[in-house]
Amino acid sequence: MEFQLKSCTEEQLPEILDIFNDAILNSTALYDYKTRTMENMHAWYADKLHGNYPIIGAFDDNGTLLGFSTYGMFRVRPAYKYSVEHSVYVRSDKRGHGIGKVLLHEIVKKAEEQDFHVLVGVIDAENTVSMKLHEAEGFVLTGILKESGYKFGKWLDAAFYQLILKSPRVPVEG
Repeated sequence: MEFQLKSCTEEQLPEILDIFNDAILNSTALYDYKTRTMENMHAWYADKLHGNYPIIGAFDDNGTLLGFSTYGMFRVRPAYKYSVEHSVYVRSDKRGHGIGKVLLHEIVKKAEEQDFHVLVGVIDAENTVSMKLHEAEGFVLTGILKESGYKFGKWLDAAFYQLILKSPRVPVEG
């Protein structure tokens, strides 16, 4: 499958919303119960812009969004400023074509360019496809929070994956 990568803009928010809401309703990729609204998406997008966090999209030849990757603040404490939590989402009807792998690789590249040091992925422990993808890209399982979520009538375990980057060359406090 052929696709091109480029930054998502506000124009893609309806497509991103559809991808998020499909994941909320049909998977444990997001530990949300209620679907998101366009109002939620505008706030989400504003947060990405404010933090200078990329939203990388994979687009088909017609300009349709097939999937996206992004990251944001890991924790609010200042000493975590070099760590970000990332996510990769691919439309359910476009999975299995290598889109997720390319999007993950691209978001790692962006994190390094922006001088982050650690990428954290929080993956439902039953999502073996995502776990294997992360392991293939060099991420290491650092721990599992047992029964930390509850959705679809069962307890969910959250697996934390980490990739340590070579950046920044000169980290500073403050």
